[in-house]
Amino acid sequence: MNPLFSIITVTYNAESTLRPTLESVGEQTCRLFEYIVMDGNSTDKTVELARNSGIPQIKIVSEPDNGLYDAMNKAMAIATGDYLIFLNAGDSFAAASTLETLSNAVMDNDYPGIVYGQTRIVNSNRQYIADRHLKAPEQLTFNSFANGMVVCHQAFVALRKLAPAYDTSFRYSADYDWCIRILQRSRRNHFIPETIINYLGEGLTTANRRKSLIERFRIMCRYYGVWHTIINHLRFIPRFIKRSRLEKNLELTN
Repeated sequence: MNPLFSIITVTYNAESTLRPTLESVGEQTCRLFEYIVMDGNSTDKTVELARNSGIPQIKIVSEPDNGLYDAMNKAMAIATGDYLIFLNAGDSFAAASTLETLSNAVMDNDYPGIVYGQTRIVNSNRQYIADRHLKAPEQLTFNSFANGMVVCHQAFVALRKLAPAYDTSFRYSADYDWCIRILQRSRRNHFIPETIINYLGEGLTTANRRKSLIERFRIMCRYYGVWHTIINHLRFIPRFIKRSRLEKNLELTN
């Protein structure tokens, strides 16, 4: 049986970024999906855009929440699909055939716990900026995430029955913790050797960046040990320099 995908977009006053996401979902050649827009009671035209998207499978909930990860938990609670895909407002599938590619991968590999692929960064004009600074590995295991979030959250397609609730005690990096916990539960993971997600690069440099990194360090220590995490962070210095250069490039092109 072909899988059903639950595509989830969490929004709050996302009028300026949501349209490409809606268009990307609406153009998918594979129609076996439900689309959940979990909105935090926006005051702009976010909900109107979603309602006018013309996507028959759309479910819109607009009500106050306690932040991004609380909204994701609420969306998962009403999801009915076999697999979960989280797309932020401004993100999109790489092609109209991406969901079909994911469906074929699931069918050909007997419903793996995780299906994943590469991510590229685009700007607000949908222009390609760069590939993500971390490449998704061909072999993905629990230990892979000791090196950081090597698979972008949006390109991490998880079997819903394996997915726990997001730990909302983490305000900025609960997605990293969530992926690790799924990796602990997943027996088989399948790599798609192509780009499956366009990630909107705006907002990479934010006031919350330092807090996010501190949370991520705490999560690494929890799962991989303090000394291993400290040693790994010494190896992360060249990566940090590379990412800083990418962020400067994004600032120049937006």
